[in-house]
Amino acid sequence: MAESAKWYVIHTYSGYENAVKTSIEKFVTGRNMEDMILRMEIPMETVTEVTESGTTKEVERKVFPGYVLIKMVMTDDTWHLVRNIRGVTGFVGSANKPIPLTEDEVYAMGMEKHEIVVQYKVGDSVRIVDGPLASFTGIVEEIEPEKNRVSVMVSMFGRETPVDLELDQVEVQS
Repeated sequence: MAESAKWYVIHTYSGYENAVKTSIEKFVTGRNMEDMILRMEIPMETVTEVTESGTTKEVERKVFPGYVLIKMVMTDDTWHLVRNIRGVTGFVGSANKPIPLTEDEVYAMGMEKHEIVVQYKVGDSVRIVDGPLASFTGIVEEIEPEKNRVSVMVSMFGRETPVDLELDQVEVQS
């Protein structure tokens, strides 16, 4: 069941995010639904505020006030459980049909990390396997795993051209 779980967005009354998360966690544990409702997140960010006196302090604040992100398998039971929690006004979607977040949205929010194992290093000869330059070969010039980027020097039309690609768009040439 867990592999069919998707991320959804719950709309709550402003200020009720933590209470909603806690209530859902209690119901999930009490009804042994851990395999149906897997995770909940309230995205937070740390910001530096400057007070009138000129002092600075770091403060945690909600990225999306009034919303809780939940990874769950959508069934009538899970929908009713979440929908009937005090403070929940509904799911983000159309009428009674919640719309799951796309994988790109989930990764952009940092909810789940997409880990890529890099099998090449600077100086290696690689083949481009995806995108408009698929099947071209080149030499790895720079790798930036934190930005999911690799720079490859490709020979096109007799000229060396640097190309920025995503880490999984290239593989070691065999």
